[in-house]
Amino acid sequence: MKGIVLAGGLGTRLHPLTKITNKHLLPVYNRPMIYYPIQTLVDAGIDDIMIVTGGNHAGDFLRLLANGKDFGLRGISYAYQEGEGGIAAALALTEHFARGEAIVVVLGDNIIEGNIAGPVRRFREQGKGAKILLKEVPDPQRFGVPVLDGPRVVRIEEKPAQPKSNYAVIGIYCFDNRVYDFARTLKPSARGELEITDVNNRFIEEGSMTYEILEGWWTDAGTFESLHHASNLVAAGGANRR
Repeated sequence: MKGIVLAGGLGTRLHPLTKITNKHLLPVYNRPMIYYPIQTLVDAGIDDIMIVTGGNHAGDFLRLLANGKDFGLRGISYAYQEGEGGIAAALALTEHFARGEAIVVVLGDNIIEGNIAGPVRRFREQGKGAKILLKEVPDPQRFGVPVLDGPRVVRIEEKPAQPKSNYAVIGIYCFDNRVYDFARTLKPSARGELEITDVNNRFIEEGSMTYEILEGWWTDAGTFESLHHASNLVAAGGANRR
């Protein structure tokens, strides 16, 4: 199983900080933001990872992370995304790296308190399809929101005005290799991007999507408020501070 960290985009919500660096290289408490999703994958037993980045500061990732030996990685690879084509477009760049294996994808600004070793193990046992992780939030309309029917995901609605649950689909996904076939069939959304929600809904339509509720806290760090919040949470003693 391969690991993917998506760390592209222009980080416009964090201007002017991101005028001089990539968002994912900004500090969250005492470590660069990109360290946290990498550690999430390592803690789940994944030691072969690709970083997808973009913009004018992509070379800084190589200078910071080098060959990944500080994380105990077997290998670390890099891919470059031009522009902002969406999460699914960034994911499509990793097909040659996956080489037919299943993948675990973590968005580069997602930080969690615990680990995903259990969900990843159960996805391996699942054998095919996809798995998403959910977290109850006070403002689900900001996220992809699952419509649930007991243990089954009926569909995912992107930023709905009237959410049908209080859960957000967080930026950690497990996919079998057919994710690349699904991504090739997508059409751009109203935002002009290829949406990861559309990929997830393809797995739901064929009945091969499962979900779990993430234990511990979760936050992204894509705004000034959430970046500050993430630093406070980590400083209080969570999220792989080593």
